[in-house]
Amino acid sequence: MSVRIEPSILSADFVNMEAELQRIATADAVHVDVMDNHFVPNLTFGPEMVRRVQAVSPVPLDVHLMITDADRWAPGYAELGAFSVTFHAEATDDPLALAARLRAAGSRAGIALKPGTPADEVIAHLDAYDQVLVMTVEPGFGGQGFMDDMLGKIRAVRAAIDAAGTGTWLQVDGGISAGTIARAAAAGADTFVAGSSVYGAEDPAAAIGALRAAAAAA
Repeated sequence: MSVRIEPSILSADFVNMEAELQRIATADAVHVDVMDNHFVPNLTFGPEMVRRVQAVSPVPLDVHLMITDADRWAPGYAELGAFSVTFHAEATDDPLALAARLRAAGSRAGIALKPGTPADEVIAHLDAYDQVLVMTVEPGFGGQGFMDDMLGKIRAVRAAIDAAGTGTWLQVDGGISAGTIARAAAAGADTFVAGSSVYGAEDPAAAIGALRAAAAAA
């Protein structure tokens, strides 16, 4: 199973974004958190910022939409050239149709689950999604502690992916550090979003390497 590390620019210095992106050039992708201060109680940035990040990033963009009305807004992010666009199951009226539209626009289609959202509906339609994101914190703010009670959900999604043979990536986001990544990997996650544990390190490239090694070992 391949291990992918995606630093979150939620923990980066927004004023020096191009330099901050270069600091994570050894990562597999950059995780771009789009928040609207409605679906979650935080506000980050929108399409124009994502367009500029796309233009200067040395690695692909994995856009995580924490916004209401994903059916309306998500395809536009795919059209900007993002490698992957993930919307929340709680923010769409028709997740299967939206995933199909993202793929048609040239992006991988991801679906995210808040901690309180069961995985049953996603598991039933894994072929529709290129990535399932299990949130291991309540979405909205970086720097939160990893929720160990999400490990059961990660195991359930991993078992379903393996049984279906879809090759869907299983991503975790929230509280991922050198101390928690092994538990998430052992439960079956293969794609890891890390914010403060990368950007808070003196050497982000070394932090990315350490996270990758810890996940692979698990």
